Amino acid sequence: MNHLLKKMLGATRLTRGAHLADAVRTIQDALGSAAHRDSGRRRTAASPDVRARAAAHGFPGIHEAPPTVTPEPASAPAGTFERGSYAGRSGTRSYKLFRPAGLVGPAPLVVMLHGCKQDPDDFAAGTRMNALAAERGFLVLYPEQAPRSNASKCWNWFAPGDQQRGRGEPDLLAGMTHQVIGAEPVDPSRVYVAGLSAGGAMAAILAREYPDVFAAAGVHSGLPPGAAHDVASAFAAMSQGAPEGGAMRAAAEGGAAPLIVFHGDRDRTVHPVNADRVIDALLGPVAARDGVAARSEAGSAGPGARRRFTRTVYRRAGETASRAELWVVHGAGHAWAGGSADGSFTDPRGPDASREFFRFFDEHRRRLTA
Repeated sequence: MNHLLKKMLGATRLTRGAHLADAVRTIQDALGSAAHRDSGRRRTAASPDVRARAAAHGFPGIHEAPPTVTPEPASAPAGTFERGSYAGRSGTRSYKLFRPAGLVGPAPLVVMLHGCKQDPDDFAAGTRMNALAAERGFLVLYPEQAPRSNASKCWNWFAPGDQQRGRGEPDLLAGMTHQVIGAEPVDPSRVYVAGLSAGGAMAAILAREYPDVFAAAGVHSGLPPGAAHDVASAFAAMSQGAPEGGAMRAAAEGGAAPLIVFHGDRDRTVHPVNADRVIDALLGPVAARDGVAARSEAGSAGPGARRRFTRTVYRRAGETASRAELWVVHGAGHAWAGGSADGSFTDPRGPDASREFFRFFDEHRRRLTA
């Protein structure tokens, strides 16, 4: 593995554009993996001999396609899905916004941050969040990372300039959210953020830095804020787990937004221990969780699904709403649980992460100040 890391870093000085996704791609090339399109749906795949070589290098299943599942009949949710753009002091980005038909405001808003090599259309298809929004009556905002900012369209969660309030991508995403709040019938007390992988890591940063904007956050297969400060530390955090304690700055005064975390216990792209690190980073280490009790329960994913999970709820004594939830999906890899095969990086066999995210969000509102 050391020779791969050296190859990844090279002898040249790393620029902002050289990032973790490029490093992971180098590893993929070294293992002989390949990505391809299947029936118009972007998915990762590998031949049996490639999977065997990957397993021999300690990456069993890292490039394995999700289980073959017959997708649901494709039908657009009732509503509009339109492109827009935002320009602010920290840059410009495009986005897509889903408005359900017959929306009666003020309504909740969910900001969805895609993973590497994804875009709003792919992420919406894979998570089925628009269908849920049409059913439950909320808006969904999908910011789109620009290739000029990251060649693989990853959110730059590992760059020091993109980890703090008022700077870089957190500032840009918060500004875009404010723009939509001002233009649409949004209830500002019910604004939420969720993401997958690099998007999940950025959602965790927003939960820590902007609890005055986001009432709750969802992190799927992501990493904690401050897990890395460059490519090498990002690679280490992904493969081994983020460091405990000192490397991660505490949440701002007033605390981070409540959060729900999903992670597959066979994730070979982002080590599963990062799920615990996300909880620790936003709630504090177990020993320092003042008055927070944890209760765990096991369950199954429901009819037609075959994955089991362990759900741990963190709640302070006397509080009705939980402070955090951790869902460990057994046997799952790096994929959105309960997602549709119409999108990339999904696992249709898991519990429905989209529905559980919104259920958790719906239990939390931000207290507005005059």
